[in-house]
Amino acid sequence: MRQSQILLNTLRERPSEADTEGHGLLLRGGYIRQLAAGIYSYLPLGRRILHKIEGIVREEMERAGVQEVMMPSMQPAELWMESGRYGSYGKNLMTVNDRHGREFILGPTHEEAVTSLMKNEVSSYRKLPVKVYQIGTKFRDEKRPRFGLLRGREFIMKDAYSFDISEEGLDLSYRTMFVAYNRIFARCGLRFKAVEADAGTIGGDGGSHEFIALSAIGEDTVAVCDHCDYAANLEQAETAAWNGEIIGSGAAETDSDTPQADRGGAAAEDAPLPEKFHTPDIRTIDQLTAAYSLKPEQIIKTLIYRVDGNSIAVLVRGDHEVNELKLGKYLGAEDIMLADDSTVAAAAGVISGYVGPVGLKLPVLVDYAVEAMTEGVAGAGERDYHLQGVRPGRDFPLTRVGDFRNAAEGDSCPRCREGRLTLHRGIEIGHVFKLGTRYSGKLSATFLDASGSERSMIMGCYGIGISRLLAAVAEQNAGEGGIAWPDALAPFEVQIIIVSIKDEAQAALAEKLYGTLRELGLEVLLDDRDERPGVKFKDSGLIGAPQVVVIGREAALERVEYENRLSGVKETLGFDKAVLRIKEHVKNNRI
Repeated sequence: MRQSQILLNTLRERPSEADTEGHGLLLRGGYIRQLAAGIYSYLPLGRRILHKIEGIVREEMERAGVQEVMMPSMQPAELWMESGRYGSYGKNLMTVNDRHGREFILGPTHEEAVTSLMKNEVSSYRKLPVKVYQIGTKFRDEKRPRFGLLRGREFIMKDAYSFDISEEGLDLSYRTMFVAYNRIFARCGLRFKAVEADAGTIGGDGGSHEFIALSAIGEDTVAVCDHCDYAANLEQAETAAWNGEIIGSGAAETDSDTPQADRGGAAAEDAPLPEKFHTPDIRTIDQLTAAYSLKPEQIIKTLIYRVDGNSIAVLVRGDHEVNELKLGKYLGAEDIMLADDSTVAAAAGVISGYVGPVGLKLPVLVDYAVEAMTEGVAGAGERDYHLQGVRPGRDFPLTRVGDFRNAAEGDSCPRCREGRLTLHRGIEIGHVFKLGTRYSGKLSATFLDASGSERSMIMGCYGIGISRLLAAVAEQNAGEGGIAWPDALAPFEVQIIIVSIKDEAQAALAEKLYGTLRELGLEVLLDDRDERPGVKFKDSGLIGAPQVVVIGREAALERVEYENRLSGVKETLGFDKAVLRIKEHVKNNRI
């Protein structure tokens, strides 16, 4: 393609709307343009990359035996009401009404629609298993769209669904898709992790994994073991239970004369009772540690939550944070909210910051790390006072003990127990779920088994954010002058730059090279514009082709300057040698 003919306008400066480095370069390079908050147009360069991502996805879906379909974006609201998701999605749903007043949903995902489809198409076990997918536009009414394509209100997604006759069949479909997803993201050149995750609003309790592209700007945090292959989203990451020794990071030091196994027993009973000390206007962990030379891990933090209309207390160490997802699963509750100051005062008899577990007349949930403490500092249940020497099991009950906190850097791995967890930021680019009968049961998607009995189909679903994947690759490969696109996704495999279009020798050699490479089936961009060399080189950086050929003053000798942006190699080559070098690189890197 000739650059003089392509719809491509680059920007010299990063636009004010750009939230991240990659977002800024996509705008500067003329890949995307914002139409409204969270809504983008894809210009030719951006569409070429999307097309390549979609091509990789289609190839891997074909390899995995998944059939492509296309379903409507508009879905009857009654379907979502029937599945029970209409309320859980809430204001994130984009809805429209037709002229008859019937409500439709602009689909953020298609579990309901595909289940309705299969309900009418499959009636016998002889037609199962079946796996289908589509690539299309999805809609979500984000309250605060940000990070460009990473959190938009309109986005491109590949969603796939499997239907099986048994849990064993679902396991096989899940493994097949899990392998396919690993191949897709590897082919796209991403640095990523597959991590255990929560099913969220998609639902299902059979298990799920997220695929996370590692990036400092990511909204997800993942915990990864440095010894085994354990990895999990922070929401899902387990923390190891107390097992006769303190497990985890930064555990408070214990008195060697007081065995941990005696917590709450004779040794604890012989220890001095908690001692109250004056802490005027000191309500936070930071204030306590600064004023009394304490470490956060020596403090027992008492937080009051409202759970389905009732107040409870949750105890975590001062250096830990409550994980509300784990809390909800333990209690079997969905409505969980940290209590405000007035609710805390009404429930605990004292304002926030001075609440403690001793004598507290509320159900008390104790995190494993608090259970493992010999003693600690806690609120006294009285304004401007705290207690020191508070002992778990003696001074408050250990009847509700569990994993109620976020994993922390340096925690022991809950699987191998030998490794330590490290935390990484990342961008969610894919998610796979075992749904079971979550949708087929509610929407009556059944089949007749070999004995003639009616059973619900066993489902899985598998999503990839196509436009998010584009943005994630941009973030991982963003540099000062542009995005160094991986070979598999680059909008062009090679770019030819003519230093002076008015120089006949340069123009002739450029046309010869352009024609030769195109005959070889390569994707070539020829910068044939009448522009200053500096403008051309800056634009070339923003376009990010892996290979660049500059035709300049040695054109009469048929010599060119060759650059491989990915390896950093720069060399002057004769025409034939340059063609050979370009062919070899493309041959070795087309996946």
